[in-house]
Amino acid sequence: MAASYDYSCSNSSSSSDTEYSREHLEDLSYGDLDTIPNCIHPRASALHSLQLDNNNIASLPSTIGLFKRLIVLDISANNMTSISNDICQLQKLRTLIAKNNKLTSDSFPKDFGLLTSLEVINVSSNQIKSFPPQFTELEKLQVLHIGGNLLTELPSTIKYLARLQVLYLGGNRLTEIPADVGCLNELTSLVLCDNRLQSLPPTLNNLHKLRSLSLHNNKLSTLPPEIVALNLVELSLRNNPLVDRFVQDLVYNPPSLLELAGRVIKIEKVPYASGDLPHSLARYLDSAQRCVNPECKGVYFSSRIEQVKFVDFCGKYRLPLLQYLCSPRCTVSPSMCVGSERVLDENEAGARERMRRVLLG
Repeated sequence: MAASYDYSCSNSSSSSDTEYSREHLEDLSYGDLDTIPNCIHPRASALHSLQLDNNNIASLPSTIGLFKRLIVLDISANNMTSISNDICQLQKLRTLIAKNNKLTSDSFPKDFGLLTSLEVINVSSNQIKSFPPQFTELEKLQVLHIGGNLLTELPSTIKYLARLQVLYLGGNRLTEIPADVGCLNELTSLVLCDNRLQSLPPTLNNLHKLRSLSLHNNKLSTLPPEIVALNLVELSLRNNPLVDRFVQDLVYNPPSLLELAGRVIKIEKVPYASGDLPHSLARYLDSAQRCVNPECKGVYFSSRIEQVKFVDFCGKYRLPLLQYLCSPRCTVSPSMCVGSERVLDENEAGARERMRRVLLG
């Protein structure tokens, strides 16, 4: 005969697919709770996993310290605005899931870094504006989900998360990524979608284990050429200016008389001394940029042509990279693609399919 019992104090688990036996699990999710029931406390020291998600718990009670052997703690979808210092007593804790709360940058205790066993943190969909510095003290951290927050920047100290394999930063307000991300040598997945990124650091080419890079819904107009050295399996670029522009006509403003004269001086190597010229003119001449087309000897100052070059990406598809040329005549090089979706030396339908895989993910 089936026994009747109070759901809030049941010993059931929402999942049997776990490394822990059922008697070490406690599922109190969806229980309309505002704290941990007292009837659980006698079993606290035996539990390995505690699910408190989807309740009305504003803060963890001091009794959380009784759960000395806890390995997994899920406190998602509550009304939490802070995490008490009592959580630092859980020295065996490996996984903390606290998504869909009201946590801010100041919600984590100053001693949070003492949770040296932590390997997985998920604090997505909160109200975190700055990266909690305590996170960078967690030397064993392998997975960090901090998407759907209000982050505007990452600290350089993120490089200390040397064991990090998954970094999810999607849905924030990031405008740039620090070069120090290139120090995360174990990273296999980097999610930067739905931010405000305008560029990426070339140090990403140091991420030799990176397989998945998500960049869609940003403001990227170009990518660092170093990115082609990565052995990516997944790359998403859709809804970026670079995608919108690679099929557009070339943008070119005719050079001024000043620029034409400056080009002649630089190309013909006309000698001049800075002391014989006005300072502004000497500085202008010194700002000449060499045309990137190896078949061209030209230079440019401010009048240049924006050109998209399709770089072979690990033999799988071609990747559009923005570069600058001195004039439209440079586009006759067979390595270039001009003003359309056509990639030279490839079947048009095949080229479109390859680009679809890159740009649409």
